[in-house]
Amino acid sequence: MTQATASTMTTHNLSVRYGKHLAVDQVSLSIHSGQVTAIIGPSGCGKSTFIRCLNRMHDFIAGVEVDGQILLDGVDIYGPSVDPVSIRRRVGMVFQKPNPFPHMSIMQNVLSGFAFTRKRTSKSKEEIAEIALKNAALFDEVKDRLNAPSGALSGGQQQRLCIARALAMEPEVLLLDEPCSALDPISTARIEDLIHTLRTNYAIVIVTHNMQQAARVSQVTAYFLSGKLIEVDETRKLFTNPADQRTEDYITGKFG
Repeated sequence: MTQATASTMTTHNLSVRYGKHLAVDQVSLSIHSGQVTAIIGPSGCGKSTFIRCLNRMHDFIAGVEVDGQILLDGVDIYGPSVDPVSIRRRVGMVFQKPNPFPHMSIMQNVLSGFAFTRKRTSKSKEEIAEIALKNAALFDEVKDRLNAPSGALSGGQQQRLCIARALAMEPEVLLLDEPCSALDPISTARIEDLIHTLRTNYAIVIVTHNMQQAARVSQVTAYFLSGKLIEVDETRKLFTNPADQRTEDYITGKFG
């Protein structure tokens, strides 16, 4: 497959073990700026484990062994001289269930990453919050209650707040781990529209169990099975003419 954009992140023979269990097996994949890469596959195939490696989330889990390389702008993010906090500034993540800090205000939630990562900026707090909320398509809905508790927001609004929180750090890569699975159809449509808008300025990776969603939002799709990357290609081609029979069996519903 020919790629028109430059690679932002690349994994080389990435493997992840939980004790004796091999969750990700020798995966090599390039993630490009300016497009959405969808990762699909049955439950337990290693999708979420894979993307959590991309911003070193597994550092917090005892007994996890990560082998291989993950390069961000050519630098191995697991290298001994690399600060994991700096990686998490550059590679933002949004999880399956909206997880704003409920006792913090909307503005405090947006700005919370600065406290955790000690990022410096010349912009005012108000400017940072407004830009991030606008980029997350939430500002118009909350601009008159920025100091209100975030727990009062709807589920869809809370997920967009989590996206704003990630965007406030001005990342290069945005990881979305099944971001719509807990949302209603209207909120899901808003998140998908937002993904279309954001991809112009970011490399986006979305894990989804919903193949229709992958087809709607992504330009590239990667199919995982039993920890292995079976196939990666342009989304339209992978869904209409997959090269591997295992991919066709999955997308046609023969298993999974």
